[in-house]
Amino acid sequence: MRIDPHDIQICIGDETYADEHGGAPMTAPIVMTSLFSFPDLDGLMEGLAAEHRTHVYTRGQNPTVEVVERKLAELERGGACKLFGSGMAAISAVMLGVLKAGDHVLFVNNTYGPTLQLADRLRSFGIEHDISLDTDGDAVRRAIRPNTRLIWLESPGTMMMRVLDLDAIAGLAKEHGILTCIDNSWATPLLQKPIRHGIDIVVHTCSKYLNGHSDLMAGAVISTAERMREIFYRSYLLLGGILGPMEAWLLLRGMRTMPTRLRQQGADALTVANWLREHPAVRAVYHPAFAPEREMVERQLAGYSGVFSFELKDGGFDAVRRVIDRLRHFRIGVSWGGVESLVITPARPANTAALAAQRIPQALIRISVGLEGADVLIADLDQAMKDA
Repeated sequence: MRIDPHDIQICIGDETYADEHGGAPMTAPIVMTSLFSFPDLDGLMEGLAAEHRTHVYTRGQNPTVEVVERKLAELERGGACKLFGSGMAAISAVMLGVLKAGDHVLFVNNTYGPTLQLADRLRSFGIEHDISLDTDGDAVRRAIRPNTRLIWLESPGTMMMRVLDLDAIAGLAKEHGILTCIDNSWATPLLQKPIRHGIDIVVHTCSKYLNGHSDLMAGAVISTAERMREIFYRSYLLLGGILGPMEAWLLLRGMRTMPTRLRQQGADALTVANWLREHPAVRAVYHPAFAPEREMVERQLAGYSGVFSFELKDGGFDAVRRVIDRLRHFRIGVSWGGVESLVITPARPANTAALAAQRIPQALIRISVGLEGADVLIADLDQAMKDA
């Protein structure tokens, strides 16, 4: 794993906070206020005219939240960042902030389900979309329409962990005057910096690795200062899906240990993935380390996080359920990126056709490797897959 030393310093924090009593607090103060007062009416009016950079009302700007926003913008090498109350609030703000009736969105790669559900809802407002599971440049070019305004990416993609060529897709989008946005939650800013590859907007669900403790809901959007100002006024302020100062402080705390957590979880996940590749009950393991496009993967990713999937060789939903229910150290639940290991499947008793449309095998199991240790998790999988 090749984590930039400068990024480690950003995460750990080297800020100095003033203290009138002679010391300096080690963490940012929690400014738990809903509003800010002004010495005169002219000051208030000036603040309202520039609410994207003035403390007027915490629905707009808050000092504690700003500390984390500056860190994330710097980690992603972007111009500015806004934090939200959830990843879906961040995703919603991007779509409602840059799209209008008559626009078209192209989703490339397997995509987080609620993101696609939002896109389905936006059809009611005259915004259409298509999904391209063929990810090569020619396929993406063919899927572009004259009214395509936004290309939405996940890399690695949901469930199947396929890696996209960000440079190629960004170049194609710029050729057609189309914005690009990527969900970078799997890799975090430590392992992948999409803006350096030409991507316009980056979103995160900060509830995953950025926080890392399964005790916080948060989301983030990073882009240029100009574009973030546009999103601030068109959707951020109007939707109201903000992150509060206490939650921002928890996120700041989680980010301090993110480099160490990622190193351990990524290494343990790769050990588990290699063990699964040799297991007689496993048909395939879907992990970016095993992608055929080695040069491209290594160019984009500085390492691997702890989430991947594998496919059982025999059986469908019943076999998947049997294996999952036998696990003792993996907890059964949604999400990922915390210190505890998790397991889930996209399979249901009767959704074979829906999975096939997404090119997802019926016998797929996704795991998120926590900090219990690779040996413990391998032993757990081994006993769960007896007679699988």
